Amino acid sequence: MKIIVSIILIAICAFVTGIYMPWWSLAIAAFLVSTVIDLKPGWAFLSGFIALFLFWGIMSWIISSNNQQLFAHKISRLILSTDNPTLLIFVTALLGALVAGFAALSGSLLRRIIIKQNAS
Repeated sequence: MKIIVSIILIAICAFVTGIYMPWWSLAIAAFLVSTVIDLKPGWAFLSGFIALFLFWGIMSWIISSNNQQLFAHKISRLILSTDNPTLLIFVTALLGALVAGFAALSGSLLRRIIIKQNAS
């Protein structure tokens, strides 16, 4: 149950911080949520990964669909050397997911370090 709450909170916080801050603010959101919610490091990575993979994938697809994928066609030819907007959306979601996953992992490991120091 905690992993579902973590996924939802990371996605919401990433959306809110993304409105006011640069793209990398999603890492701050994932880090803070994983520091607050007690998950094992592997589950924390998975929650950050899933949250941002779904969030960025859906947001990229919505934005791309709103302009008939004109921009996605051009950017996919430029970056991926192939005209495949779906692959571009997947790569975008994957990069965001990796950033958030590692940030969530770092937050979970920091929480464990703090708890060990307080127990000693």
